[in-house]
Amino acid sequence: MPRIGLCQLTAAEDPDTNLKLIREGVVAAAADGARIVVFPEATMARFGVPLKPLAQPLDGPWASTVASIADEHGVVIVAGMFTPSPDGRVSNTLLVTGGGHHLGYDKIHLYDAFGFAESDTVAPGTAPVTFEVDGVTFGVVTCYDIRFPELFRKLADDGADIVLVPTSWGAGEGKREQWEVLVRARALDSGCWVLGCGQADPVASGTQVNPKAPTGIGYSTVSDGFGRVHARLGAGPETVVVDVDPAVSGKARAATGALANRRL
Repeated sequence: MPRIGLCQLTAAEDPDTNLKLIREGVVAAAADGARIVVFPEATMARFGVPLKPLAQPLDGPWASTVASIADEHGVVIVAGMFTPSPDGRVSNTLLVTGGGHHLGYDKIHLYDAFGFAESDTVAPGTAPVTFEVDGVTFGVVTCYDIRFPELFRKLADDGADIVLVPTSWGAGEGKREQWEVLVRARALDSGCWVLGCGQADPVASGTQVNPKAPTGIGYSTVSDGFGRVHARLGAGPETVVVDVDPAVSGKARAATGALANRRL
């Protein structure tokens, strides 16, 4: 049964500062037995600052340092970063590193919504990503991806029982309610566990950020495939470690028929 740590934090503008936050989060989660430690989208550097000068490839120094932290503590780390895109933009990438893994998932669905245009500076990804730890298959998606149930069903079809969702959710009227509904809805759609790990609310962290950028609201949430909430954090920085039973995913799919009874 995987033990997974979710590290809700407020990322700084400086990637090196955020490496310190990753190390602190991993130390805390690993001390509580976590095998996988998840950080939010944009952990490398928060939104609202120029991303292109900060972007690095997966074999660059930032990701390599994260890999060394993972290996030092015997965990797998999932954390949001930015990598260069061939078209001159960046890719919004989830780094998965440790336990023999070092790969990235590029966010497929870009946040061109609620008055923000992520695609101005970020190129979309094209391919879903899964990885295996201790015989359990995990899927990864990023933030706005959670509004698209087809992606979660594809990950379930590809064998995922658990989907990790690093996010930097945009604030605004009704946005917390939408986030909480979407985590549970995608779990029900796919039968997967859905673990949403968000940037903390900068207000709760006492941090000044670009008010127009999606810099987080907190409320990281864990739901099983029946839509039952097993953990929910508050607005501020916090770490939680949860045990996730992948067998529940199979039970949920058998009970709801949400995958087997598809007609389209």
